This record gives sequence, C-alpha cells and structure tokens, in this order.
Amino acid sequence: MKVLLVEDDLILGESIKDYLENKDIEVVWIYDDREIFDIIDYTEFDVIILDLILKYNKGEDILKILRQKDINTPVIILTAKNSINDKEICFSYGADDYLTKPFSPKELLLRVKALSNRVRVSRQIKIKNVVIDMDKGIVIKNGQEIKLSKKAWEVLYILAKNRGSIVPTQRLMKYVWQDKPVGDEVLRAYIKELRKILPEGLIETYKGRGYKLG
Repeated sequence: MKVLLVEDDLILGESIKDYLENKDIEVVWIYDDREIFDIIDYTEFDVIILDLILKYNKGEDILKILRQKDINTPVIILTAKNSINDKEICFSYGADDYLTKPFSPKELLLRVKALSNRVRVSRQIKIKNVVIDMDKGIVIKNGQEIKLSKKAWEVLYILAKNRGSIVPTQRLMKYVWQDKPVGDEVLRAYIKELRKILPEGLIETYKGRGYKLG
C-alpha cells in the first residue's frame, strides 16, 4: 500500500510516517503543500492523508482541485478543525473520511486500511471477454494472457484506476513518461494498441481533454 501524507507539522508528519512504515505501508510525506500536484500527476496512491491547516493553501481547496482533476484516490482529512460545518464542506468536496486531532495512530491506521480495502475490492476489472488484473499487472482475453508493453500497461493502469472519469492527456503523459519530452502522437499509438485488445468503444476519446475507460 502507498500513502501520500500532506502535513506541514514536521514532528507530527515524521511520527505518522514512521508509524505507518513500521506497519509495512509506504509513505510519501510532503510538508510543502505546493508540491502535491507535481507528485499526484505522475504517482498513484492508495490513500491520501490531508491536513486542512497548511502553510500555503487551504486543505479544502486542495481537496476540491483534486476532485476537479478527476483524481479519485480516497482522501482522509486529518485536522484540528472539528466543527460540523468543516466536516460538511470537506465531504461535499469529496472527502472519504475525517479524523480530528488529537488522534490515535492506530485509529488512523485502521481507517487507512479500511479505505484501501474498499477500493481493492474492484482491483480485477471484468469487461465482456477481457479481465484487467490491477494487482498482477496483466490482461486476460478469452482466458489467455495478452502480452502488453510496459508503457501500454501503464496507460491502461491509470485509465482503469480512474474508470468512468476522463483522465487528462497531460496527466497521462506525466504519469507514463514523467518529464521526458514525448509528443501526443506517442500516447495515441499506445491507445491504438490497447483498442485492438479491449472491447470496441471501451476507451473513449475526448478531443482536447483526454481519455476515459468506459
């Protein structure tokens, strides 16, 4: 499991990171909240732990932007704000859970695992005669494994993880090729490769925006 922790309290952030890593959870911790969108565009996480009171941006605004960017990773709000109004705002913006400080590290761990398990229920996607196995990193068609190139799988993975939502072209490019200078035509070639394997019409193109796995 991989978790993104956004927390600008250095002592608390380090203690959360150490605790979760001792429980075999990989943690990427950022205390400068301005870095979140550079990281989230090319790294996939199982859960995001987000503080609301940050140095440069409001956590509520970050949450809202994440959902506007069609990033559907489960988000746990971890904050000292405890009013029902604060909770209402966060849930309306797309938060999945809300934990107030002070808190028990074990409770945070339990909530992280619960959210991750809820998402992992659908880690194997079955569409007609095709199975996309997210954990094994394979595609099976008519009972036979289909060989995919590494890049084609990465394109399919991010589309499948965000199934039903448009994944912007730039986010796809950054996730698969990171900072390498690659043109849109290369991405289109891999989309074409995937379309030969998947049921007709499954990958939808939104011109000027991105692609969606239907």
